[in-house]
Amino acid sequence: MSEGKKMTSSRRHHLKSLMLQIAASWLEQEAAEIAIAKEAHVAENCPAPDLGGDQASLMDVCKKLQQIIDKIDEERYDTEAKVVKADKEIEELKLKVVELAGVKKPALKKVRMSADAMLQALLGGKHKVNMDLRANLKQVKKEVKEEATEAVGDWRKNVEDKADRKKMFEAS
Repeated sequence: MSEGKKMTSSRRHHLKSLMLQIAASWLEQEAAEIAIAKEAHVAENCPAPDLGGDQASLMDVCKKLQQIIDKIDEERYDTEAKVVKADKEIEELKLKVVELAGVKKPALKKVRMSADAMLQALLGGKHKVNMDLRANLKQVKKEVKEEATEAVGDWRKNVEDKADRKKMFEAS
């Protein structure tokens, strides 16, 4: 197929169905292999019991079977404990991976807010703040200019007052 052309839907569905058929045949083959392996294991580890004989020989066979069952139960219990331990380790490792990866924070959006809205967000919804910061800044600038001229005048006035006091003390 050339790179420029896309695959038609019928072709895609046909390939998909072929892949599913191959996978199904593999699954059937694997199930058959498992059944054969199971039968071979049973034939190897579990010989056919000899049921001929008197009651004592049957009791002996039963005791041997009980011992084998106990041994298998112990192995099963040990294996189950190992599996539970491995599962716990897997869960702990998953938690560690999450901790190491960290929490992804979403990208911040630019939001235009008025100063009043910002103060209200900072102080909480209970406190109502109605403040025009620009107007207050302009007032502060005007007040600073007025204070500066008055301060110069006050300084000169203070010097003159001190000079007059000095003259009063010297005269007496």
